[in-house]
Amino acid sequence: MNSRNILIAVVWLALAGVVFHFMQGLTNPNRAETLSSSGDVVLQRDLSGHYRTEAYINGVKVPVMVDTGATDVAISQALADKLGLTSHNAITTHTANGDTVSYLVRLQSIRLGGIEAKDVSAGIVPNMEGEALLGMSFLGRMDVRLYKGNMTIHATEN
Repeated sequence: MNSRNILIAVVWLALAGVVFHFMQGLTNPNRAETLSSSGDVVLQRDLSGHYRTEAYINGVKVPVMVDTGATDVAISQALADKLGLTSHNAITTHTANGDTVSYLVRLQSIRLGGIEAKDVSAGIVPNMEGEALLGMSFLGRMDVRLYKGNMTIHATEN
């Protein structure tokens, strides 16, 4: 391989890296590292119109979707296993995808940027896709405002 081919390969790799970085910012504009460490967190909608970010649940970084229409925080069985959570308290829950069974648990903490809530009720949803939904058992402790594609979450208690 001559030096011209190596140069072309390096240029293409650099271009691919720039495109990847740009697309990553569009698809996940709210990475944990970019969230404010103060009592206010501002989230941008992603390309699908949802508010997705990363939160720390019981100290473990987890991709979450913020869902003001969900009554409780919902976590997948895979995440519950990772966190060492079990429950035998089954309830029927009504979701956008129909009725399902979930298992009640208490989470030690959820931290989103500089906002933290302790002792949060949640449900383990065995057939849930994705890791977690941040519902009103977390958001109900906050002041949440939606304006022009941004969600501002302000801590009102800690």
